[in-house]
Amino acid sequence: MSLISDILFWISTGLMVPVIVLLILLFIRSLLMIGSFFGQYLAIRKTDAQFRPEINSLTAENVTELLGKLPQKSSSLMINYIRQILEAENNPAHIQRLLANFEIAADKDLSASKMLTKLGPILGLMGTLIPMGPALVGLSTGDIASMAYNMQVAFATTVVGLFISGIGFITQQVKQRWYLQDMTNLEFLSEILTEKRTPQ
Repeated sequence: MSLISDILFWISTGLMVPVIVLLILLFIRSLLMIGSFFGQYLAIRKTDAQFRPEINSLTAENVTELLGKLPQKSSSLMINYIRQILEAENNPAHIQRLLANFEIAADKDLSASKMLTKLGPILGLMGTLIPMGPALVGLSTGDIASMAYNMQVAFATTVVGLFISGIGFITQQVKQRWYLQDMTNLEFLSEILTEKRTPQ
């Protein structure tokens, strides 16, 4: 039994360095995500201000005019899919495929936020529990300096893990609302095109 406990202790202790490295990498990733999220927010605000009146005034009679109003080059996922849907206006099956592809693309963009939301607390908890063993050993032997160092590492990994998770959670929630609104607009456009194809 003592051998098994020693093996588990060595394994958990050996995981400390990979956990800390992963936390540092995810922390850097979360900082980069904040920057890209802000840029995406500005682009979405610009797109929304420009095209909300156009979307709201869409009818079967003027829907084809929307294609000429789209910018030629845009990083907006919704603008690109609006263009593709308008170009495939006479192909309902292709439009449905484009809507499904938009959902896949949106989920792919959300995957980074989901990863941070889940991995942050997991790695933070591992980084908290692993140093607790050496800290308790230091306490039992009277090595206060070793105990203090291990407790410092434990608390630091917890804070970093929660920060990573917080960034992931906030960006995930906001992006989900963005993509839900975009999906609503694309489905509305699809219905307008269906109405246009249907004989009156």
